Amino acid sequence: MDTALDLHSPLTEDELRRLDAYWRAANYLTVGQIYLLDNPLLREPLQPEHVKPRLLGHWGTSPGLNLLYAHLNRVIVNRDLSAIYVTGPGHGGPALVANTWLEGTYSELYHAVSQDERGMARLFRQFSFPGGIPSHVAPEVPGSIHEGGELGYALMHAYGAAFDNPDLLVACVIGDGEAETGPLAGSWLSNVFLNPARDGAVLPILHLNGYKIANPTILDRIPTDDLLELMRGYGHQPYVVAGDDPATVHQALAATLDRAVDEIAEIQRRARSGGTVERPRWPMIILRTPKGWTGPREVDGKRVEGTYRAHQVPVSEVRTNPEHLAELERWLRSYRPEELFDATGAPVADLATLPPRGDRRMSANPATNGGRVLRELELPDFRDYAVDVKQPGTPMAGSTGALGPWVRDVIAANPQTFRLFGPDEVVSNRLGAAFEVTDRTFVAGTSDGDDHLSPDGRVMEVLSEHLCQGWLEGYLLTGRHGIFTSYEAFIHIVDSMVNQHAKWLKVTRAIPWREPLASLNYLLSSHVWRQDHNGFSHQDPGFIDHVMNKKAEVVRVYLPPDGNTLLSTMDHCLRSRHYINVVVAGKQPAPNWLTMEEAIQHCRRGLGIWDWASNDEGSEPDVVLACAGDVPTLETLAAADLLHQHLPELKVRVVNVVDLMRLQPPSEHPHGLPDNEFDTIFTRDKQIIFAYHGYPWLIHRLTYRRTNHDNLHVRGYKEEGTTTTPFDMVMLNDLDRFHLVIDVIDRVPGLASRAAHLRQEMVDARQACRDYTRRYGEDDPRVAEWRWIRETDPALRGGQ
Repeated sequence: MDTALDLHSPLTEDELRRLDAYWRAANYLTVGQIYLLDNPLLREPLQPEHVKPRLLGHWGTSPGLNLLYAHLNRVIVNRDLSAIYVTGPGHGGPALVANTWLEGTYSELYHAVSQDERGMARLFRQFSFPGGIPSHVAPEVPGSIHEGGELGYALMHAYGAAFDNPDLLVACVIGDGEAETGPLAGSWLSNVFLNPARDGAVLPILHLNGYKIANPTILDRIPTDDLLELMRGYGHQPYVVAGDDPATVHQALAATLDRAVDEIAEIQRRARSGGTVERPRWPMIILRTPKGWTGPREVDGKRVEGTYRAHQVPVSEVRTNPEHLAELERWLRSYRPEELFDATGAPVADLATLPPRGDRRMSANPATNGGRVLRELELPDFRDYAVDVKQPGTPMAGSTGALGPWVRDVIAANPQTFRLFGPDEVVSNRLGAAFEVTDRTFVAGTSDGDDHLSPDGRVMEVLSEHLCQGWLEGYLLTGRHGIFTSYEAFIHIVDSMVNQHAKWLKVTRAIPWREPLASLNYLLSSHVWRQDHNGFSHQDPGFIDHVMNKKAEVVRVYLPPDGNTLLSTMDHCLRSRHYINVVVAGKQPAPNWLTMEEAIQHCRRGLGIWDWASNDEGSEPDVVLACAGDVPTLETLAAADLLHQHLPELKVRVVNVVDLMRLQPPSEHPHGLPDNEFDTIFTRDKQIIFAYHGYPWLIHRLTYRRTNHDNLHVRGYKEEGTTTTPFDMVMLNDLDRFHLVIDVIDRVPGLASRAAHLRQEMVDARQACRDYTRRYGEDDPRVAEWRWIRETDPALRGGQ
């Protein structure tokens, strides 16, 4: 094949020789990691015992990754650039490890893996080996912010890293297999949100090597003209570098990278000279080289290089097949390691001078270890935004609406380190106050009547949860802060991305040189109990269950019952480090229960008895009414009110849970409540009726080891819903106040017979409310207009 562009040859013969040698060294180190257990420099003929018993790794994409890394280093050195490398084909892990070892960063962080023969042996042995390192571009790899184990997220991470990093160039390699995923396809639109005056730049490099594990890749097989038009349609100026002759490709790639970086510099110069910021046509590169380039051309008579057979381990059964062992040795020696490494096993001086120095190395760039550059947010005092609660249940105000002005001022106080992300739902989720100080980020064309669009906006809205998640992850991983707000039901779209980020956080906790990051904060509103207008498709609280499967040291889940507890919770979350915080709060007008000082104390406790709603002070309760979530709290308090009215002699304790992790014992979660404290609050033997925001079995899972678990009865969402009224929605799932009272009557010993009349009244009340909705299309005013009015009774207020 010939190169697709007629470009000059910028490399001198000496530069070409040294650059090719560096590429060969990286390829040799890559193959050595996949195969070798010993004899790293082939000082003696290769023997079966020198080869790993289990061959794991991916060769096919690695030579392309090595080629690009070497060429990017040349550009960095020549122009003194700050650049990082995001690797979409993350299974090419040995390539990135090889490059970080070659430029010295790996040995600086892992002293035992030194730049000598002994260190090289350890480098090879540890790869995909028990007690060693993973096969992907995992957190253990210096310079990595993207593992790439699950394909689809490289480009959105790259853009997240570039936002508010004006001096940073993010080179993002996109595998042609990854390019077939939906999230990656959406990621091309990210340049609509990149402001060249304020942000860094992303250089996408689409690596077409033609094959996935077993099939050809789509973008490699469509006509080149179609591919070029596709990239132009996404707002890029594509440049093609294609070939299988190393010298030719080296020259073409060097010239193309120079051209691309020149164009990026000119785009930024124009945007930063004070003129109008418009969406430019950013350069991108299409690199078409053979899969498994420089590897075995044939094995057992079947073509390997340039086919799917090169994807993982091109030569197998090396220990038991002498011909394969000889083929592996020929392959390794084809890189001429004796020319690349000196007598000690270190890279020869000619290679050691090629990489950048210090923080200019892509593997040592401070942005890739975000905790190093993380700065504390300037947070306004959330107490100044308090909802004025003169008595429990008043005023009626949405929690997220109370939070909005605080978020607005967080944005204003942190104009380069904080962004709000959401899929076209910021206003819908009642955070529209943000637009008093900022706009939605948008660099494409605008029209009269558009609302708050500008290149300088701090609100990132795009109708893709994948993009919001990926941008925010990239933003956090490079040392900044943010909040992702979404409808509760559709945050499930990023379930798998949450998995990957949680695993990153878990692993990096044990890597000493990785500094803690700002937490990934979710604010989920438009939740299951207030999606009565949108119907069943919008009703799903299961994201909490999904997150709770992650390691306890990583995840936190909060269910603030009103505006003041939400303010306190979000302040805590933005100050936290290295967690995934999930906060679920309603946006619709609802009762507010706690003053700000009460809310702060309640959030510090994580859960607690609400004295003013209970009447058991000084005695054992007959029943515990527990709740977690704003609507369950409302229904629980309404049930307590009914019990106080109709069964005043019944001792009722009301317990509210803000921090769901408090339900676990300390052995299971750092926030866990010790057994003696749990028993003090929930009792050792009394009935517990628990109204919960989500799926009931999660509460059982969290508390199954507790003494009184057998007496715990949980009401929550049980997959019943439709387009209906708010109260009918809770009735459909048996979470309503009347059903909670029935539960108390049915379960408290001795109460069933003497409260039979009340039970019947509750059954009838449920039916009456159902009939009312069917007749009038709204909730019965006796329910909709219910307010807590018992706060004036000192006995019920606990003296408060």
